[in-house]
Amino acid sequence: MLFFYLYGALRAIGKRHYGRMLAGSRISPRAAMSQARRLATVTPVQQVWPPPTFIDDGLRRVQPYHWTYNTYCKERWRGRQLIQVFESEFRDRSLDYYRESMEAGDVLINGKRVGPEYVLRNGDLVSHTLHRHEPPVTAEPIGVLHEDDDIIVINKPSGVPVHPAGRYKFNSVIEIMRAERPDGFMPHPCNRLDRLTSGVMFVAKNVAAAEAMTRKIKQRTVRKEYVARVVGEFPAGDVVCDQPILQISPKLGLNRVRANGKTARTVFRRLAYYEPRPGCRRGYSIVRCMPVTGRTHQIRVHLQFLGHPIQNDPIYANERVWGRSLGRADASGEETADEDIISRLSRMGKDEAAEAVAWYDQMVDEYEKRRAEKLTGEVCSVCMTPLYSDPGPHELSLWLHSRRYEDADGTWAYASPLPSWALPPEGVVGPTDVGGMEELVEAEAEAGELPADDGDMVAGAEAGAANTTKDGPPREEMGG
Repeated sequence: MLFFYLYGALRAIGKRHYGRMLAGSRISPRAAMSQARRLATVTPVQQVWPPPTFIDDGLRRVQPYHWTYNTYCKERWRGRQLIQVFESEFRDRSLDYYRESMEAGDVLINGKRVGPEYVLRNGDLVSHTLHRHEPPVTAEPIGVLHEDDDIIVINKPSGVPVHPAGRYKFNSVIEIMRAERPDGFMPHPCNRLDRLTSGVMFVAKNVAAAEAMTRKIKQRTVRKEYVARVVGEFPAGDVVCDQPILQISPKLGLNRVRANGKTARTVFRRLAYYEPRPGCRRGYSIVRCMPVTGRTHQIRVHLQFLGHPIQNDPIYANERVWGRSLGRADASGEETADEDIISRLSRMGKDEAAEAVAWYDQMVDEYEKRRAEKLTGEVCSVCMTPLYSDPGPHELSLWLHSRRYEDADGTWAYASPLPSWALPPEGVVGPTDVGGMEELVEAEAEAGELPADDGDMVAGAEAGAANTTKDGPPREEMGG
């Protein structure tokens, strides 16, 4: 009894303090948010271990399980009703579902039940407990290219996110490696690839090794090479693209070439060109790509600007978004205005085809409301959530592969085999291996120095920010 009395008294004091804090005290907004987070009641996240996973029909599946998402009120949510936020931000479930969840107490604010019309405030902690359905991913194993006491170099399969995000938790590289290794193993990714991008990744076994490798990558003492399968006949020889890149929609994670963007450079060299097959309008090229800077979606954006987007890129090779020109040499936006592109992406529904879905890993929580899987017409017997069919191969892969990483001083180099989509078609002669990066390095040196630029040089050209915060729970969103 004494415990509950003290607990209630502390909660009451916290509420009064929080009310005064928001009512016009002299505390700075940053301090107010920090104090609000310390006072907020975090709904406990259920411990689900070992992961309820199994392999079936070439896919790694997760049995549905109950889970609680915790997230703090974002700036764009403030002053809006709770139901309005769920309706606009988490569209993968119906409005009726969210209303019923709020009324049933499955959605809480600061640990308390509220109604759908509750108006969100700065510092509010939103908790959503739901029956979680993770999308299946490829059952292809995570290959190990090298391992020592500090670092594991892996060959990441396409279609598997690195970190838990959005609807993915146990079907992520981190959680798969945790489950496959002895108890207590905690992987620390040093570079991060988009969910659909495959290839070389560094995973440290301890924090010190992770910091050392991440520092090397950010300081550009590590070279990296990708291979891509692109539309049309890419020019022979070396092509250096120095076009600056600007993020035109932070919410959608959409980037374009713009004169007022951040400095970016990618060196390209064609590996092979294959003529159109019967029934195909255009042939395709296999292109080597060496990003010198590390802008988000840099390779994809530069290839699009050059008129040779990645052949199965759901965004940058999508005529429904960019028109027939696909954004080629459109640095000013005269042919396709930024507002038009953003509007077309925003209108895409959750039941549309895979080519209408953006795949930026950092924004996967946003895009899963327009996810690629198709509705089957069936519902879950536990939570009545609409069920989706399995994703097809084209929905699990982007034809962009992180092929090789090497230290600039020649100390080490790690390379992965070419993926099947980069090999010659059956009955056609073509390269099956690539070799070193000497030609790409020489081409970059001949291009001269890049101007200095304060920017977000991240771990890789297709990398994203880590999915954690310093003073709060992981940034996993509230949707299903």
